[in-house]
Amino acid sequence: MIEAKKVRPSPLSILPLLILVWPGGARAQSSAPGAIVESRLDLPQVLDKLVQKNAERADALQKYQGRRLYTLDYKGFPTSFHAEMVVDMTYDAPATKQFKIVSQSGSQLVIDRVLKRLLEAEQESMNEENRTRVALNPSNYEFSGFEHQDTPDSCSYTLNVEPKNPNKLLYRGRIWVDSKDFAVCRIEAEPAKNPSFWIKKVAIQHTYLKVGDFWLPSENQSVSSVRGGGRAVLTIKYLNYVILAARGLKGSEASPSSSALALPNRAE
Repeated sequence: MIEAKKVRPSPLSILPLLILVWPGGARAQSSAPGAIVESRLDLPQVLDKLVQKNAERADALQKYQGRRLYTLDYKGFPTSFHAEMVVDMTYDAPATKQFKIVSQSGSQLVIDRVLKRLLEAEQESMNEENRTRVALNPSNYEFSGFEHQDTPDSCSYTLNVEPKNPNKLLYRGRIWVDSKDFAVCRIEAEPAKNPSFWIKKVAIQHTYLKVGDFWLPSENQSVSSVRGGGRAVLTIKYLNYVILAARGLKGSEASPSSSALALPNRAE
């Protein structure tokens, strides 16, 4: 009798799959300074405001820049490794991002096959067709489980999101919405479509922070459990935002065209 061999995934074969489970289309959300907050809003009203505010102000943010720290840690069979990459990013409306790699360390193979490909995938996600397909609205998602709780940070509304199509760029889980600006301030989710048999589960967490009149990504983390016992943690920290140009927002007082939030720059 021939004994069946237990097949284990090679970590290098798993790494490119991390690109698929990472929502590279994390984009800025505009806020609504000075907006009047209505009490006792129901789910349809919150969704209408969320979509409306983002639609009204999607063109307000014309240009901004920031620094990112990418880290990837893998532990499992048959080896473990670590890689880091520091990147400067400049955004120009309506859909252009330019990346400049400042430094890199760790496994060069991982940097080339995963971290650099994340940048390429994000640029591809910026085309108009992909932006339409991943927008957080009733065309792409079902919404349920609506709750409201008073919180110090105004991140008060929570609701479940379920993608209508198993698109690898969509996710299912729970989102938190700011009750003053009607912008997403936190996401806890998993990919709508499992990218591979070798990946058992993926947990994604996104947090956002307010910079001037806009909500921008603060930290994104994806934890992937691999069949055979491996675990990959991919993290992006967003630092040193500067708003370089922005149009005036409806219902707000005139504000300077540029503003900055200096966060600790760990790369220097």
